[in-house]
Amino acid sequence: MTSPLISIAPMMDWTDRHYRAFMRAITTRTLLYTEMITASAIIHGDRDHLLGFDRCEHPLALQLGGDDPTQVAEAVRIASDYGYDEFNLNVGCPSDRVQSGHFGACLMAHPDRVARIVAAMQRATDRPVTVKQRIGIDGRESYEHMLEFVDRVAAAGVNRFTVHARIAVLGGLSPKENRTIPPLRYEDVYRLKRMRPRVWVEINGGVRDHPQIAAHLQHVDAVMLGRAAYECPYLFADVDRRYFGATTDVASRQEIVERYSAYCAAAEASGVPPHRLVRHMLGLFAGRPGARAWKRALSGKRSDHSARELITAAIERVPEHVRRERPITTRSIGRELVNRSVPVVPTGA
Repeated sequence: MTSPLISIAPMMDWTDRHYRAFMRAITTRTLLYTEMITASAIIHGDRDHLLGFDRCEHPLALQLGGDDPTQVAEAVRIASDYGYDEFNLNVGCPSDRVQSGHFGACLMAHPDRVARIVAAMQRATDRPVTVKQRIGIDGRESYEHMLEFVDRVAAAGVNRFTVHARIAVLGGLSPKENRTIPPLRYEDVYRLKRMRPRVWVEINGGVRDHPQIAAHLQHVDAVMLGRAAYECPYLFADVDRRYFGATTDVASRQEIVERYSAYCAAAEASGVPPHRLVRHMLGLFAGRPGARAWKRALSGKRSDHSARELITAAIERVPEHVRRERPITTRSIGRELVNRSVPVVPTGA
């Protein structure tokens, strides 16, 4: 597997399998992630519920949380049977719940332990093993601390790091505040790529639009978007053409609605409630005429209607020209960037 230039971040309560299927109606090349799943949940919980996904979701990475190498490796072995394309270790989440389990961002204080975890993960799979981290945590917030962390983990065989360009403050800030209050330090991530050119570096944090993506790609290998991908999903309508060299036509919002409606019908037939399906579509018309009416129609309490009925009623409230419009892609920069990219080396290679 060659690392994609663009990915959508793992986000708790947001990037579930239905959101991922919705995004696959928009982009087929972007790397998608699951929500973070703890290793213990996979070992002891309902595996099909936690790990099952639709084939349309490929390429798809499973993000894991945990601090015990043996336990995380066992979770990887279990999940391997489901066909994930990549396994990612969360070393960036600052929430109190995650800290109480001694994983997430607090692991950045223990690079040797992270190295043991990823080494165990690699022994459990032939798929790529990657790390998502912060640039630092309080008390270990210098560039030198980050470089030390990356070097130790890379020595264990990992060559791809997604770096959120803010430190994580582990005491006194909520997860939401940790996404906004610590200042963005993009230059630290750029510097990491300059100093470690053989390491694949993906940048994350505060990226909202294509001009920002293009600017970052002049300095790093890839860009991960988070909330912008959820709040403005149509931003990804021409990602395949812009960054991956695709030649297929860009879908209109109307076409995306039709594609996802077919998925919703199948999901409902298997017992998924309509609200769990349509909630991911609320931002499809963000910034366009009719967006408010669209959201109001989808978010109302109408349990007696199917997802397809709710979607059909909502789309009728959006002006025809808005439904049918398509973005104008200026040019594809994908091929020139792919030519300078390096593949993720499969574990054991």
